[in-house]
Amino acid sequence: MTHNVSLNNLRLVKLQAHLAPSGYLKIPTDMTAYLQGCKFLPKLNNEIPSERNITYKERFSSLENLVLIMFQDDAVLIPRETAWFGYYPDGAFNPVLPPQETKLYTEDWIGLRTLDEAGRVKFVSVPGGHLRISRSDMKKYIVPYLTPSCGSSKQSIRRILSY
Repeated sequence: MTHNVSLNNLRLVKLQAHLAPSGYLKIPTDMTAYLQGCKFLPKLNNEIPSERNITYKERFSSLENLVLIMFQDDAVLIPRETAWFGYYPDGAFNPVLPPQETKLYTEDWIGLRTLDEAGRVKFVSVPGGHLRISRSDMKKYIVPYLTPSCGSSKQSIRRILSY
């Protein structure tokens, strides 16, 4: 088993050097290889107990609002519920856990639970594929949380919405 984990880690490290999205690959049935071999996601999600970064949690939980948008026909994020920090339980591909049932949330590794309990997380589901948000959904779910501090910011928002 150790040999297979080492071989999988080596493959993952090589792949990550050439293909950026591979740094987001998480296989729930091989968590050991994921935690040891994945360079980006375990650190970002504070998943490695001995390497938890309190600064990540402090900064994330200090957000005024967090709008998490899940695309109903997303074929890039698997499962699509990862857009809300939902995921499979360790060791299985079923069921998909809602974010509130994941260890990331219950143990508050990044401050998501703190934000959610304060009412500052908005879980939004919209039709369409990955990052294919309609203009009307953008106006409805994103624009209300943009607080421009000057006229040029207002122009930037108008420019974004004119596409």
